Amino acid sequence: MIVGVLKEARPGEKRVSATPATIGRICKLGYDVVVDPGAGLASSFADSAYESVGASIGDALSADVVLGVNAPSPAQLDRVGPGATVIALFAPAFDPAMVEDLARRPFTALSMDAVPRISRAQSMDVLSSMANIAGYRAVVEAAHEFGRFFTGQVTAAGKVPPAKVLVAGAGVAGLAAIGAAGSLGAIVRATDPRPEVADQVRSLGGEYLSIESAEAEVSATGYAKEMGDEYKAREVELYTAQCREVDIVITTALIPGRPAPTLITAEMVAAMTPGSVIVDMAAANGGNVVGTVPGEKVVTDNGVTIIGYTDLAGRLPTQASQLYGTNLVNLLKLMTPDEDGRLVLDWDDPVQRSITVVRDGESAWPPPPVQVSATPAPAAAATQPAPPEKVRMTQAQRFGAVALGALALFLAAGFAPAALLPHLTVFVLAIVIGYYVIGHVHHALHTPLMSVTNAISGIIVVGALLQIGHSGTAVTVLSFAAILLAGINVFGGFAVTRRMLGMFSRS
Repeated sequence: MIVGVLKEARPGEKRVSATPATIGRICKLGYDVVVDPGAGLASSFADSAYESVGASIGDALSADVVLGVNAPSPAQLDRVGPGATVIALFAPAFDPAMVEDLARRPFTALSMDAVPRISRAQSMDVLSSMANIAGYRAVVEAAHEFGRFFTGQVTAAGKVPPAKVLVAGAGVAGLAAIGAAGSLGAIVRATDPRPEVADQVRSLGGEYLSIESAEAEVSATGYAKEMGDEYKAREVELYTAQCREVDIVITTALIPGRPAPTLITAEMVAAMTPGSVIVDMAAANGGNVVGTVPGEKVVTDNGVTIIGYTDLAGRLPTQASQLYGTNLVNLLKLMTPDEDGRLVLDWDDPVQRSITVVRDGESAWPPPPVQVSATPAPAAAATQPAPPEKVRMTQAQRFGAVALGALALFLAAGFAPAALLPHLTVFVLAIVIGYYVIGHVHHALHTPLMSVTNAISGIIVVGALLQIGHSGTAVTVLSFAAILLAGINVFGGFAVTRRMLGMFSRS
C-alpha cells in the first residue's frame, strides 16, 4: 500500500504530518510513501530530504493511506479514492458537520485527536504532544509581549523584581508552561481542580494554589471535570486575588467534548496592572478569558494584552511535525501487525475503534466509552481500617512540654561539673540548629544529605578513638559504642552513595 503525505490546505499551517525521520520508519513497515510537492517546506523539510529516505514526490491524495495534520479541505476530500483511509485531526467532537460530510464519502476517516487516554495509547496521544509544545510556546509569546525580565536581578542601577506567573490548569500544557516560566526565573503559581497534580507542580518549582472544596477529588479520567457552584465561587475569589498580583496569566482549562469554561472575567482583567499579559490557550474552544478573540491579540483599555492564538504548537513547526509524525508512526505500527505494508483496522481494538469517525462511508461516531488508565484508588481500599489519626498536642500541652524540658536542662546544668557545661551548651544548640536545618530540606534530598553526613560520623569516630581506654570503663564502653555506630553510618552512607551514582552511570 502507498502512504501519502498531504500539503496542508489550512492557511498559516506550517506543520506537516511526516518528516524525513518518520518516513524512514514508515518505509520499514513495508509501505511506499509519496509526498505532495512542498509539503514540508514550512517546517524546514525540503523535497530532496524526503527523496533521500525513499519517498517520492507526487500526488498524496491518490494514495491508499492519506496522512494530514488538519482535516483536508473539501476539494482535497473530493479527490480521495474509494476505500482509502484518511488520518488527520478532524475534531469530530466539535464539528458535527464534518462528521456528516465524511459519512457521505466512500472511505475511512480516523481522527488523531480522539485517541483515548489509556496507557497503551500514550505513544499516539497527539493532544498531549501538541499541548506540551503549545505550553512552552505560550510562555515565549507572553515573554515577548511582556517586554520585561522574567527573572529578578540586582544591579548597580537598582533591583528588578521577578515576574509573577499564574497558570490555570496543570495538565500537559500547564505543566509545560510552569517549567518554561520557572526556567526563565519567574515566580510561578498554578491551580487545578485535581489535587493529585500538586506534587507535579511543585516538582517543576511552582507553587500549587489549592481550592478547598469537597468537590476537589482525584480525577477518574485524567481530565478535569466541570465543578459545582461552591467550587466556582471559591475559584472566583482565588482568581480575583491573583489577577491583582501577577504579571502574566496562562489559562489552559478544557473539558473534553464541551466549550472551554470561563475562568477570568472582565472585572479580573480590568484589575490587572497595565502591561500585564494573558495567554488564553483555550481560545480555539471558546476561551477561558472574557475578551479573548481566537487567533488574534487584543489590548484592553487598561493596557492588558490578551493573546488568543490558536496555532501555538504550529509556531514551532519543526519539532511539532516531528512529534506529530512520531504519533502517526506509532499508530501505523499498531495497524500494521505483520509489517507487510498493509493497513488493518481492528474493530475490536479500543484505540482503533475510538479514533474511527467513518468506516467505509458509514458513520462510527461517537465511539463507545473506554476504560481509562487514570483511575482513583481502588474501592477495596475503602474497606480497610483507616489509619489511626495522629494525636496532636494542645497549646497547653506544648507549653508544658517546653517547660519540663527547660527545667530538666537547668537541673542538668546546676548539678553537672563545670567542665561539662560548654559541651552541654554545644549539644543543645546542635540539636536546635539540626532540627531546623534538616526540617527544611526537601524529602527528595534526604538520601544525598545522609551521604554528606559521613563527614560528621568520621569526626565522631576520631573523637571516640582518642577517648577509648583513657578515662575509665564507662568512657571506654561509650567510645566503643560510638565507634561502632558511627562506623556503620559511614559504610552505609558510602554504600547508598554508590547506588545513587550507579543510577546515572551507563552500563
